[in-house]
Amino acid sequence: MNFTLKANDRTGGTLRNSTGAADLIRFAAGGCSLGTVVVARSGHGLCAILLGDETEALIADLRRRYPGAADGQYDPDMADALDRVVTLVENPTAELGLPLDLRGSDFMQEVWQALRDIPPGATASYGEVARRIGAPASARAVARACAANPLAVAIPCHRVVRADGGLSGYRWGVDRKRALLAREAPR
Repeated sequence: MNFTLKANDRTGGTLRNSTGAADLIRFAAGGCSLGTVVVARSGHGLCAILLGDETEALIADLRRRYPGAADGQYDPDMADALDRVVTLVENPTAELGLPLDLRGSDFMQEVWQALRDIPPGATASYGEVARRIGAPASARAVARACAANPLAVAIPCHRVVRADGGLSGYRWGVDRKRALLAREAPR
C-alpha cells in the first residue's frame, strides 16, 4: 500500500448539521506518511481524524457523519489542528494538546478512555480492554467500539490486537495499523 500524499496538498471547509450553526463542523485535509488525513472540529473539540488514500472519500465519510455539509475551501483556522495531528501520526509520543469531542455511547466512551490509557509501544487484546473496563465478557463489543472510533491516533485503537498478539482489522487498514505500531515499538 502506498501512503504518499504531498504534505502541503490541503483542502478544507465547513460542514453544517441540518439543525444549523449549533453543530458547525470545520475541517481540513492534508497529507502524512500514512496517506491522507482529514481533521474535523466542532465547537467542543476534534470530532474526527480520518485516515485513507483519497481526500474525497474521507470528506464523504465526514459528510455522512454530519449531514447537510456544504463544500468549502481550505480553512486556515484548522491549520494548527491539522499540523498537530500530522505530528502525532509521525511521532506517537507527541502530545496532541487539543480537546476531543467524543460522540458515542457510554460504553464506547469507556472503551475509548481505556485505549487512551495504553501507552505508545504497548498493546492490549480486546479481552484485556474489556476486563479493564469491568466488562470481561464484552471483547466483541470492545472490537465494535474500536471500529466506531472516529478519532484515529488520538484514540489509539491501533494498539488493540488479537488475544494471540496478531493484528486484526483496523478501520483505516491493517497496513496503517502495522506502520503505527512499528513507529511505537521500543528501539
